[in-house]
Amino acid sequence: MDNVKVKRELEFNNKRSCGLWLTLVGTVLMISIIFGGSFIVNPIIFLAGYYVSFYVANVNKKVRAKLSDGPASPFQIKMIFGSIALLFVLMFLIAGPFIPGWNWKLIWLGVSLATGIHFLPFYFVHGCSMIVLGIVCILIAAGGYIFSGSAAVFLAADSIVKMCFGIWMLFFSKPSRASF
Repeated sequence: MDNVKVKRELEFNNKRSCGLWLTLVGTVLMISIIFGGSFIVNPIIFLAGYYVSFYVANVNKKVRAKLSDGPASPFQIKMIFGSIALLFVLMFLIAGPFIPGWNWKLIWLGVSLATGIHFLPFYFVHGCSMIVLGIVCILIAAGGYIFSGSAAVFLAADSIVKMCFGIWMLFFSKPSRASF
């Protein structure tokens, strides 16, 4: 039997909508940190802002149509859902153990680390920028675990990185292709 290699080409057509999402969620995270108090990140502000941002960037058909440069492939759609499922599993595994003790520092750093890891498979949806974003977010979260300083500083850095990547993807990134 012959070994047949299937070469797959991906088009990264939705970078701008991802950029809008990253910009919005980074802004929501920063506002939530500013009003975080003992929670470090205000969970009510964060969750409300997260869901509103998700609707605006990912559900609103008019916004998606305006920002999209073409459709996502069926494989990319599967990667989107798989990456989101991965995020929730990782949050449960990394941050979940600290919820009973209300250790907000480790909860939010765990969420941040899980988010950084879940960006990596988004390479198949948005290209190399997601690998870079994922690695930077993982390093920032790791810094929060390693250094005893305020978690808010590391989470604010995470927020700024998301906003910067978001602005770049929204305004300056162009559709691209990759083969694997």
